[in-house]
Amino acid sequence: MSAKASSVLPSSLIDQIVVPGDVVLDLSNMTNQTIKLGSGLRQDSDAISAMRAGKLSYSKPNKYWVQISHKRYIPRPEDHVLGIVVESKADNFWVDIKGPQLALLPVLAFEGGTRRNIPKFEVGTLLYRRVVKTNTGMNPEVSCTDASGKAASFGPLRDGFMFETSTGLSRMLLSSPTCPVIEALGKKLSFEIAVGLNGRVWVNAAAPRTVIIVSNAMMNSESLSGTQQRIMVEKLLAKISD
Repeated sequence: MSAKASSVLPSSLIDQIVVPGDVVLDLSNMTNQTIKLGSGLRQDSDAISAMRAGKLSYSKPNKYWVQISHKRYIPRPEDHVLGIVVESKADNFWVDIKGPQLALLPVLAFEGGTRRNIPKFEVGTLLYRRVVKTNTGMNPEVSCTDASGKAASFGPLRDGFMFETSTGLSRMLLSSPTCPVIEALGKKLSFEIAVGLNGRVWVNAAAPRTVIIVSNAMMNSESLSGTQQRIMVEKLLAKISD
């Protein structure tokens, strides 16, 4: 869906919570530029209004949508998720990905996987993987390879700390350009993260204190604007350095 609008941004509403019926854009005074409306928004004459509650999001050049946070995750093909091994079978693993059903991970769904080279994971192992199939009434299937069969960044996540959050925060942390809270932390600290669209985040660093700082900053960032995220990180790091 598209509509004509100017380059003037409703900056007071970006990254703010909106509810159904809220007018987020008024096109009557806007001309000469095309905007794109994503999920959660609709056009009624010159008014662009929200159809559901969530955070009004914006990405360049001119796309707007309402981002919803859910605790429950609904798997979709090609989603990257963090899963926990709950059972090991001869031909597959059963993995908890926070969905309505456990996910099936075949023992051959690894780079170079063969019957003679079957990986072994203990119950509780945290894995970063890709959703391959989702069919109604069936368990989703996941893989530890990319579309070309390469391991890429998929596989077990050793050490570190994993925390659970909303799917909305996960999407924000994965946004492009880099999410402000991650960008601000990365300028001062050295750490690794893996973010799953299923609302799980893994953080690892050489120092346990860094893991705590990064995890807390990300968990506290969901309701903050980009500017507020940067200020929050600056204050947090200032307290640590005192």
